[in-house]
Amino acid sequence: MTDDSHADASADFIEATRSSYDAIAPAYSAEHPDGLGDGPIEHGLLTAFAGLVRAAAGEAPVADVGSGPGYVTARLNALGLPAFGIDISPHMVALAREAHPQLRFEVGSMTSLDVPDATLGGIIALYSTIHIPDTELPGVFAEFHRALRHGGHVLLAFQASEGEHIHMTERYGLDISLNYYFRAPAEVAAFLTGAGLSLDAQVRVEPRGTQKLGRAFVFAHRPSGSA
Repeated sequence: MTDDSHADASADFIEATRSSYDAIAPAYSAEHPDGLGDGPIEHGLLTAFAGLVRAAAGEAPVADVGSGPGYVTARLNALGLPAFGIDISPHMVALAREAHPQLRFEVGSMTSLDVPDATLGGIIALYSTIHIPDTELPGVFAEFHRALRHGGHVLLAFQASEGEHIHMTERYGLDISLNYYFRAPAEVAAFLTGAGLSLDAQVRVEPRGTQKLGRAFVFAHRPSGSA
């Protein structure tokens, strides 16, 4: 594949993801006003991430990448982090701003974060890297490495499976074109270390209720002194 064709493929998946979430934004936000709910495991992991970031980066900003309706951004701010949201869907960003007018939300892509080098104290991506193809994931994690301060932390969450790929053409009765890539925690961990990040912890939560797949949470950080 030439560089030009790779760039075209990258633009195609970004545009498909953007247009799909623009279409389903109202229905998705209504169904998931707070997708974390009151689950003590998820709340505990989010609190742990906040503690790690405060200890390592103080008041440095934190990016909630793939922020959707904004509930994670709001939770992080409630935990004392100066967090802001980034989402690829302008419609989703508009709904997040409406729901949380005191917080900052921006339209953007995790493939190219609009922040200076080494400025973020943390990056959290809950169930958003699942839309990134394997070919693009190394570049995404390299972008996380670039944007993080030395010692800055990453928390990822994703459905855990062995290389399962699903393409959805309908959701909420609407036409979409959305790819889901479900990966094993070890596979995601290898992508992170390949981008120069150091692993801190991996947690797997077994399926509950109607869930068919378990959830994985991976903590990592940018080592001090890394290039």
